[in-house]
Amino acid sequence: MQYHHDGYVGHDPRIREAAGTGIDRTEDLPDTMDVLIVGAGPAGIVQAAQLTDYPDVHTRIIERRPTRLAAGRADGLFPRSGETFQAFEFYDSIAQEAAHMREMSFWGPHPENPTEIARGARAPDPPASVSEFPILTVNQARVIDYFAARAANGPARIDINYGFEFLDLTVHDSGEYPVEVQLREADGTERTVRAKYVMGCDGARSRVRDCIGAEVSSDSASQAWAVMDIMANTDFPDFRTRSGIQSDKDGTILLIPREGGFLTRFYVSLESPNDENRARVMSTTAEEAIERANRILHPYSVDVRKVAWYSNYEVRHTVAKSFDDAAARQDPDANPRVFIAGDACHTHSAKAGQGMNVSIQDGWNLAWKIGQVLEGRSDESLLKTYHEERQVVAQKLIDYDKEWSAMMSKRPEEMEGPQEIVDFFVDTANFPGGFETHYQPSRITGTADHQDLAKGFPIGMRFKSALVSRVADSLPVHVGHHFRADGRWRLYAFSDADGSAVADLADWLEDSEDSPVTLFTPTGADIDRVFDAKVIYQQDYHDVDVNAVPSLFRPKVGEYRLTDWEKVYATIPDDDFFDARGIDRSGALVIVRPDMYVAHVLPLSARSEITEFFAQSMARQAAPDLVRA
Repeated sequence: MQYHHDGYVGHDPRIREAAGTGIDRTEDLPDTMDVLIVGAGPAGIVQAAQLTDYPDVHTRIIERRPTRLAAGRADGLFPRSGETFQAFEFYDSIAQEAAHMREMSFWGPHPENPTEIARGARAPDPPASVSEFPILTVNQARVIDYFAARAANGPARIDINYGFEFLDLTVHDSGEYPVEVQLREADGTERTVRAKYVMGCDGARSRVRDCIGAEVSSDSASQAWAVMDIMANTDFPDFRTRSGIQSDKDGTILLIPREGGFLTRFYVSLESPNDENRARVMSTTAEEAIERANRILHPYSVDVRKVAWYSNYEVRHTVAKSFDDAAARQDPDANPRVFIAGDACHTHSAKAGQGMNVSIQDGWNLAWKIGQVLEGRSDESLLKTYHEERQVVAQKLIDYDKEWSAMMSKRPEEMEGPQEIVDFFVDTANFPGGFETHYQPSRITGTADHQDLAKGFPIGMRFKSALVSRVADSLPVHVGHHFRADGRWRLYAFSDADGSAVADLADWLEDSEDSPVTLFTPTGADIDRVFDAKVIYQQDYHDVDVNAVPSLFRPKVGEYRLTDWEKVYATIPDDDFFDARGIDRSGALVIVRPDMYVAHVLPLSARSEITEFFAQSMARQAAPDLVRA
């Protein structure tokens, strides 16, 4: 973490000074606000955690529950979520609570005695090529707690207002706060509030989605599962390893170790539901599911001492065709005012563990754009990119989940061989990991004209970190781990061999009237208020003269104009970043969006191309005294 730049901080540095609307924020929900987030689940709470770094944007979040969520159904957190937690500065804390996955075991009928199961294969979980972050399991409620703490302790001081049920909304054609929202408080009192924008993060039965008329496509997978969190004793040897267990005739178990060391989740397949048996199948009790699990596990057994939570469900795949009100009206000229995210947009089976993960990315994608618009950095048309980018992701999620669910539900005789499910798991690992998202060219994502300069950073995909040495203190660090979810764009300048081209670029960015840093940084603000520029040199850190590094990469910030020493890096001799990510030795500029997706790759000689790219989505500002909080 970085702090002390505005003076000595003697308390928890995660509690930052209130600013903007956070200075005099009242606990009561006001009548008007810039942003109203409906629902404090993963999609909603990550928006609050991001918008707390836009303190001049008045954001409120409401939740129909009377108090915080004590236990949530979702628990699986894939590597992209780990990267996100790192950006929001709580990965280390939540990782200490979580169970960590390293392998997945696949069990099937014993080849010599099919009435018993036997371990068939093990696969890295996730494969090492996917990410340095592991798969974690931890209760959804704790994920929400960490994001909520970030929101409440940030400059905008965004707390959850509990006990508010969303009823209806109307979007008016004019007015400062054009979205009129009807709510019901816990005591039954109904009231009206107004907002500039509304985010519907209110679940699979979203009323916000209904209000904007977003059409939903839905289909049944003819699969039913019992799911339970249990505390149990067993002789099954992989009880603390994520496992897919397939019996000869009695069905399938997906076993997921949970946090704390003593809790385990079982997904137990049930009969395929149809019109005749659906009521019976969906009324399967926990005792019946446990009995079925023991038949599947034979010759092993599980002695369940406590069922902490139990449910059963029929797999349905749903996806909204529109993620905002303008798209729902099919009005390409209108700028959206109301959005949906998370389960309001997509639902699927729980076995792929994607619901919470994808919902978090929905929320992050939307929140920074709303912040940019309401701070005056971008015009409202930027908000159209939310539907354009995330609806495609949701459809791909449904397509993947159908494949994975079908694979997990196959009978052994339907398999091409015992390796089929293992191969599918390994070959598709990037998708559940969160790394198959690929945004297409737009006003915030460039074209691939210069992709060869940085082959390891595909434009439109997430910035994949690698190890470097930080020059100032010689520490080996993952450069991507220093990305912060603070609404800033990143400019990663990979130096040419002698450093002359990167120095010329830095001087232009800092001093030219035509550079985006000059054009789009508010008057009086720190030079890195909007653009966080970092440099990575090709040589060993011992050979970098930090005093010769361009001043753009050694900015003076904060009240006391202190030098930021943490923007200058060099390669590690035995783990060269340039080789690891296919960076051309002539150097490259990699531009990264505030949600950690690669926006563009350009040569160090680029000038007008850089400015023209940012001019597509950014507006010139002249607001005084916007020093980074």
